[in-house]
Amino acid sequence: MKIGANARVSIKLLAVAVSMLVFAIFIMPPIYDAFCEITGLNGKTGGRYEAVPAVVDKSRIVTVQFIASNNENMPWRFRPSVISMKVHPGEIKDTVFLAENNTSKDMVGQAIPSMVPFKAAEYFHKTECFCFNQQELKAGESAELPLRFIVDPDLPANVNTVTLSYTLFDVTERFANKTDKNQIDPEREG
Repeated sequence: MKIGANARVSIKLLAVAVSMLVFAIFIMPPIYDAFCEITGLNGKTGGRYEAVPAVVDKSRIVTVQFIASNNENMPWRFRPSVISMKVHPGEIKDTVFLAENNTSKDMVGQAIPSMVPFKAAEYFHKTECFCFNQQELKAGESAELPLRFIVDPDLPANVNTVTLSYTLFDVTERFANKTDKNQIDPEREG
């Protein structure tokens, strides 16, 4: 009788663990993305911004700090070319991040941005960003990854410093699977 009870508890625990894993991998990310988009929390920056002529606020200077980090599975060297820059709200600024695939295999990376303070994310507009695309680097190859941005003149007056952080992920397998699916199979084509 006791063996049956232990087996039932083990099965229930296994079911809970599998349910939690499914929730964390498949259900939570879309909910989290929607929540961040609606509330502006977590400093997730928006997508591509179409630049329109804006009045540059020369009376104000905002410090933009840049941070680069790698996900634990990403072996590349990844860093900003400058640690910070002073900008006038409304002006278009350019910088680059540097990436080097110092491994012996071709790889694909994807950078995910985040911003602090969180409320500044809606006032930070990227017109060009390496984060919009996956970065494919051959073994030993390096690249300058461009970023062009505008700090909105409507940035709250009490925000004088914003920090833009990128985390670089290895998406080589995902990229390879996507590429394989998109290739035409000559055997199937008549």
